[in-house]
Amino acid sequence: MSSPEEQRLFVGGEWVVPDGGHYAVVDPATEETVGWAPEASRDQVHAACAAAREAFGPWSRTPAGERAAILARASDLMRSRLVPYAELAQAETGATTATARAMQVGVAAARFRRYAQVEPAEWAIPPQINEAGPMGKAAVMGALAVRQPVGVVTCVTSYNNPWANPAGKIAPALAMGNTVVVKPAPQDPLSVYRMAEALEAAGVPRGVVNVVSGRSVEVGEAAVDSPDVDMVSFTGSTAVGQRIGEVCGRSMKRQLMELGGKGAAVVFEDADLGSAVAGIGSTFSFYSGQICTAPTRVLVQRGVYERLVEQLAGYAGRLKVGNPREAGTVVGPVISAAHRERVESYVELGRKEGASVIVGGERPALDRGFYVAPTLLADCGPEMRVVREEIFGPVVTVTPFDDEEEGIALANDSDYGLIDYVWSADVARAFRVARRLRAGGVGVNTVGRNMEAPFGGFRSSGVGRDCGSYALHAYSEVQSIVWPG
Repeated sequence: MSSPEEQRLFVGGEWVVPDGGHYAVVDPATEETVGWAPEASRDQVHAACAAAREAFGPWSRTPAGERAAILARASDLMRSRLVPYAELAQAETGATTATARAMQVGVAAARFRRYAQVEPAEWAIPPQINEAGPMGKAAVMGALAVRQPVGVVTCVTSYNNPWANPAGKIAPALAMGNTVVVKPAPQDPLSVYRMAEALEAAGVPRGVVNVVSGRSVEVGEAAVDSPDVDMVSFTGSTAVGQRIGEVCGRSMKRQLMELGGKGAAVVFEDADLGSAVAGIGSTFSFYSGQICTAPTRVLVQRGVYERLVEQLAGYAGRLKVGNPREAGTVVGPVISAAHRERVESYVELGRKEGASVIVGGERPALDRGFYVAPTLLADCGPEMRVVREEIFGPVVTVTPFDDEEEGIALANDSDYGLIDYVWSADVARAFRVARRLRAGGVGVNTVGRNMEAPFGGFRSSGVGRDCGSYALHAYSEVQSIVWPG
């Protein structure tokens, strides 16, 4: 990396010196400083919200096709700068090279391109005879439903993917005519500023996109409680989401929340174990387990329990842990030393609760970086904290069950409900079980995603849905216009 540089805030179309100075962004693979991120003051955050409010009227009246053209240009710019953007993302997050290019910057560019498609924002409703019409006479009433932008949207984004996650909020919000204030995760905000630069170069008007960062709680609070903000879109922990929800409730702000997860993977005796192991094994490798959709809570029918544990252990043991820039590395570091300690504390807790550490459980022998070895905990009971709480690292727990009813009951015995998984050769049973799982999404014999399908969670895993056209719905209000026919 080049020598660290100081970043400015992006407020009202200007690059602004932060009131709170700067703090170091650290590469989790090397522990070296990547750059210096700005610490905004409360006043600067509120200024960003006010700038977004001022820009909202003109932007919301800009023809949808013109807004789409700007998003398309931004997508093209991201693709043209894919390598340097991915190198920055890798330095901030510790992602492998392939992940940083394809799943971070590549997915972000694809999301901007997706929302450059103009979709109908209004539709006719069949006329209806109103028996108690004006002057007491029956009348035929026509109606139109119109999707209107919500207004100013605060986007609070997660640290595990500083490209795809913000893009999934910013692109549909702008497509619908909203303006945004983005508060990136403090661990890796520099990538989001590069996204803002691409949007500025693509022609986004002043104030339509604003980015403010900081490590203090005050920065996030100001981005949520500003009277200029109409909606908050948040990705992060359930605990923080609950606090944001309380603030939003006081002024009836709209909310879209993707929160924690503890995905159950229900594996039946007739399942293709190779497929199940590969899918479950993604918890070890994909973002080093720092992903809310990971199948971290494995429930396996007793007849194949020992085989699955053995195969998962072999899979985890073959994964190369180390510098994400080196060829062949599959598991990079977690985001910080503090988070590594948190993940390790859960592994130790599992030991104390009676789980068997089949593989992993010890810190990799690497001189620098925040690495956690892929860890498999077997013989886990459903009451254990390692089974019930989100660890957010490369740790998988395995619990046996006897029959379909018990498997469903164990899967649903959770505070979370984001994405669950079912593996079975009996497709009818797999879909029957899927429909009974209390989760926003269910993968049947796959951990793959359809990005047009609605995404969101039940219970403590979130509020609302996005992805595909559902994101356009999330960032809009529905208005009805009625007239006599």
